[in-house]
Amino acid sequence: MSQSHSSRIGAILLLLASLAGLAIALYADSTPLTGVNGTLGALLTAVACGVLAVLALGLAALRGRATRILLRVLILLGLAGTAFAGLLLHQVWIVVAMGVGLVGLIVDMLRSPRPTRSAHA
Repeated sequence: MSQSHSSRIGAILLLLASLAGLAIALYADSTPLTGVNGTLGALLTAVACGVLAVLALGLAALRGRATRILLRVLILLGLAGTAFAGLLLHQVWIVVAMGVGLVGLIVDMLRSPRPTRSAHA
Protein backbone atom coordinates (compact mmCIF):
# COMPACT_ATOMS: atom_id res chain seq x y z
CA MET A 1 0.00 0.00 0.00
CA SER A 2 1.44 3.38 -0.92
CA GLN A 3 2.24 5.96 1.73
CA SER A 4 -0.34 8.48 0.47
CA HIS A 5 -3.09 5.84 0.41
CA SER A 6 -2.29 4.46 3.85
CA SER A 7 -2.30 7.95 5.35
CA ARG A 8 -5.85 8.52 4.06
CA ILE A 9 -7.43 5.45 5.66
CA GLY A 10 -8.54 7.46 8.69
CA ALA A 11 -10.19 10.11 6.53
CA ILE A 12 -11.96 7.42 4.51
CA LEU A 13 -13.24 5.78 7.70
CA LEU A 14 -14.41 9.18 8.93
CA LEU A 15 -16.19 9.80 5.62
CA LEU A 16 -17.96 6.43 5.76
CA ALA A 17 -19.04 7.00 9.37
CA SER A 18 -20.37 10.46 8.49
CA LEU A 19 -22.34 9.07 5.54
CA ALA A 20 -23.74 6.31 7.76
CA GLY A 21 -24.79 8.91 10.33
CA LEU A 22 -26.40 10.95 7.55
CA ALA A 23 -28.38 7.92 6.37
CA ILE A 24 -29.50 7.07 9.90
CA ALA A 25 -30.53 10.65 10.64
CA LEU A 26 -32.48 10.92 7.38
CA TYR A 27 -34.17 7.61 8.12
CA ALA A 28 -35.15 8.81 11.60
CA ASP A 29 -36.41 12.10 10.19
CA SER A 30 -38.55 10.57 7.46
CA THR A 31 -39.88 7.36 9.04
CA PRO A 32 -43.00 7.44 11.20
CA LEU A 33 -42.87 5.86 14.66
CA THR A 34 -39.19 6.68 15.22
CA GLY A 35 -40.28 9.35 17.67
CA VAL A 36 -38.31 12.08 15.94
CA ASN A 37 -39.75 12.08 12.43
CA GLY A 38 -40.31 15.56 11.08
CA THR A 39 -38.44 17.28 13.92
CA LEU A 40 -35.88 20.00 13.51
CA GLY A 41 -33.37 18.09 15.66
CA ALA A 42 -33.28 15.10 13.33
CA LEU A 43 -32.90 17.36 10.31
CA LEU A 44 -30.08 19.34 11.92
CA THR A 45 -28.33 16.11 12.85
CA ALA A 46 -28.51 15.02 9.21
CA VAL A 47 -27.06 18.37 8.12
CA ALA A 48 -24.26 18.04 10.70
CA CYS A 49 -23.40 14.58 9.37
CA GLY A 50 -23.30 16.02 5.85
CA VAL A 51 -20.95 18.77 6.99
CA LEU A 52 -18.74 16.15 8.66
CA ALA A 53 -18.60 14.23 5.38
CA VAL A 54 -17.44 17.36 3.54
CA LEU A 55 -14.83 18.03 6.23
CA ALA A 56 -13.60 14.43 5.92
CA LEU A 57 -13.13 14.95 2.19
CA GLY A 58 -11.20 18.12 2.93
CA LEU A 59 -9.05 16.29 5.45
CA ALA A 60 -8.11 13.71 2.83
CA ALA A 61 -7.24 16.39 0.27
CA LEU A 62 -5.33 18.93 2.36
CA ARG A 63 -1.57 18.83 2.80
CA GLY A 64 -0.78 21.85 5.01
CA ARG A 65 -0.06 21.07 8.65
CA ALA A 66 -1.86 24.06 10.17
CA THR A 67 -5.00 23.61 8.09
CA ARG A 68 -5.12 19.89 8.90
CA ILE A 69 -4.87 20.63 12.61
CA LEU A 70 -7.65 23.21 12.38
CA LEU A 71 -9.80 20.81 10.40
CA ARG A 72 -9.20 18.03 12.93
CA VAL A 73 -10.32 20.29 15.79
CA LEU A 74 -13.47 21.24 13.87
CA ILE A 75 -14.16 17.58 13.09
CA LEU A 76 -13.68 16.60 16.72
CA LEU A 77 -16.16 19.26 17.83
CA GLY A 78 -18.58 18.13 15.12
CA LEU A 79 -18.30 14.50 16.15
CA ALA A 80 -18.94 15.32 19.80
CA GLY A 81 -21.90 17.58 19.00
CA THR A 82 -23.47 15.12 16.61
CA ALA A 83 -23.04 12.24 19.05
CA PHE A 84 -24.73 14.34 21.74
CA ALA A 85 -27.56 15.15 19.33
CA GLY A 86 -27.90 11.43 18.61
CA LEU A 87 -28.23 10.78 22.34
CA LEU A 88 -30.91 13.45 22.67
CA LEU A 89 -32.78 11.94 19.72
CA HIS A 90 -32.49 8.42 21.24
CA GLN A 91 -30.74 7.28 18.05
CA VAL A 92 -27.97 5.07 19.38
CA TRP A 93 -26.74 4.18 15.89
CA ILE A 94 -25.84 7.82 15.24
CA VAL A 95 -23.71 7.72 18.39
CA VAL A 96 -22.07 4.50 17.18
CA ALA A 97 -21.38 6.06 13.77
CA MET A 98 -19.78 9.09 15.42
CA GLY A 99 -17.67 6.73 17.57
CA VAL A 100 -16.43 5.05 14.39
CA GLY A 101 -15.73 8.53 13.01
CA LEU A 102 -13.67 9.29 16.11
CA VAL A 103 -11.65 6.13 15.49
CA GLY A 104 -11.10 7.33 11.92
CA LEU A 105 -9.93 10.73 13.17
CA ILE A 106 -7.49 9.08 15.58
CA VAL A 107 -6.17 6.82 12.81
CA ASP A 108 -5.73 9.89 10.60
CA MET A 109 -3.74 11.64 13.31
CA LEU A 110 -1.52 8.61 13.91
CA ARG A 111 -0.89 7.85 10.24
CA SER A 112 -0.40 11.39 8.95
CA PRO A 113 2.97 11.88 7.28
CA ARG A 114 5.40 13.65 9.53
CA PRO A 115 7.90 16.11 8.14
CA THR A 116 11.39 14.69 8.04
CA ARG A 117 14.12 16.64 9.76
CA SER A 118 17.75 16.29 8.95
CA ALA A 119 20.09 15.40 11.78
CA HIS A 120 22.74 17.97 12.59
CA ALA A 121 26.22 16.59 13.02
